[in-house]
Amino acid sequence: MRAVVQRVTEAAVSVDQKVVGAIARGVLVYLGVAPGDTVSDRQYIAGKIRDLRIFDDEAGRMNVSLADVRGSVLLVSQFTLYADTTRGRRPGFSGAAPPDVARAEYDAMASELRSHGLHVETGVFQAHMAVQAVNDGPVTILIDSTKPL
Repeated sequence: MRAVVQRVTEAAVSVDQKVVGAIARGVLVYLGVAPGDTVSDRQYIAGKIRDLRIFDDEAGRMNVSLADVRGSVLLVSQFTLYADTTRGRRPGFSGAAPPDVARAEYDAMASELRSHGLHVETGVFQAHMAVQAVNDGPVTILIDSTKPL
């Protein structure tokens, strides 16, 4: 499982020009699911999203977590995080989980994050989405459950 986490002052996702999820201060998370991802992969990623100290403390140093600032999560499914670009110019996506598996894990991730007391908004799985974000910093972190930090 992979997640790209961006610290934001605000973010929104729209489908057919209608906002379906929006947050103020928090993180925009693009989530990619691979075949064989397990509950432990999901728990690892969710824990990192909640606990990474990527928000500024009073001294302006990244020393405070999402949970500490009571920030929100905008969770967007992103199968292209498993793009294989090693051959040719067209990426392959065979490393991504099939849609039924990915949808279940995406929904489970939203539930997992909510179970930690986080406010979570989501995009629409398999929809063409327009994502708008005001990156804060910018701070962008890649989390891969197969390559622990």
